[in-house]
Amino acid sequence: MICPCGTGLQYENCCRPYHLKIQIATTAEALMRSRYSAFVVADGDYLAETTHVSKRKGSSKDAYLKSARNTKWLKLEIVSATFDTVEFKAFYLNNKFQTEVLHEKSNFKLEDGKWYYVDGIFY
Repeated sequence: MICPCGTGLQYENCCRPYHLKIQIATTAEALMRSRYSAFVVADGDYLAETTHVSKRKGSSKDAYLKSARNTKWLKLEIVSATFDTVEFKAFYLNNKFQTEVLHEKSNFKLEDGKWYYVDGIFY
């Protein structure tokens, strides 16, 4: 299977090693891509674990899992990336089977050698 994150690589050689905790994301963009893929494959544990501890309240793995399972994600497009921010567009189907876009500029934090999602600004 081609990885949902948009790199064109096989999932086994792209985001799956992050999801299995074999590797850790080395950049904010790599973490963003792996989190998008985690939404596609409904990996609530990974989504919860890669959210910064200061933002975990109310963002349980069950909440992430429910969100992931209730959304049909179509495509990820990276608009721009810096050291600790990633602007992206995530395309999905709404409940009327129309394509919509989640456009966000996400903030990430590198802590103890590991990247975490902190928050984002929605457009």
